[in-house]
Parts: sequence; C-alpha cells; structure tokens
Amino acid sequence: MNPPPPRTALRAGLWLLAVSLPLGLTLEALHAWKVNVYLGSAMRRELWTLAHAHGNLLGILCLAMAAVADKLGPDPVRCQRRERWLVAGAWAMPLGFLVGGVLNREGDPSFGIVLVPIGGVLVFVALVQAALAARCSATAAR
Repeated sequence: MNPPPPRTALRAGLWLLAVSLPLGLTLEALHAWKVNVYLGSAMRRELWTLAHAHGNLLGILCLAMAAVADKLGPDPVRCQRRERWLVAGAWAMPLGFLVGGVLNREGDPSFGIVLVPIGGVLVFVALVQAALAARCSATAAR
C-alpha cells in the first residue's frame, strides 16, 4: 500500500489563492479610488500586478502537483523534496514581486525582487524532477 501523499503543496496552493485573489481585489480598489501610492508609480503597479498574477498561477500549479503526487512514483523522500522546492518557489516569486514594489524608486525595484529568480529556479527544478518522476513511473508501469 502506498503512503498518503504529502499535503504541503495542497495547503500552499489553497493559501496562495486565498492571499492572491484578495490582493487582486485590493489592487482594483486602489485603482478605483485613485490612491496615489499605487497609481503614482508605474513600477509599483506592474510589480504588484505581477505578484497577484504569479500568486494565482503558482497556487493553481501547487494544486495540480498535489493532485498528481501519487502518480509520480512511490519514493516519499523525493516526493517531499520536490514538493518543498515547488512550495518555496511558489511563495518566493509573488513575494519577491510584492516586496520589490515596496519602497522602490521609479525605474528600480527594491531589493526584494531577488526572490523572483530564486523562486523561478526552485519551481523549475521541482517541475523537472516531477517530469523525470513521471517518465520513470510510466516506464515502470509498462
């Protein structure tokens, strides 16, 4: 009998959506009320929009990964490692965009933007590991 799949990606996906969806509504309200902190900086507006979009998309990716976790092979150590990379990257990217838009100067994001490429690499590694695991489990099923 296979052990139950880890639930880290499931929880992360739900939390990312629970945070990112209201962020989008907040951005719409800031735009509607013509709040200068938001509208006064094109860089901030773009970075916060990217934070909202990436949070939603990566939340959905985490949910998808949680849904197929049991089909990617029986090795719980690899599954847990892959899930940790995905979750860390899924939180780092939108957080980097969000923090990059705080205290930014026009034309330059703040230092928080360094989380974006780190998160991107972590998500990429998790997806490559998942693809390799899927290939190996498909080969073993033949």
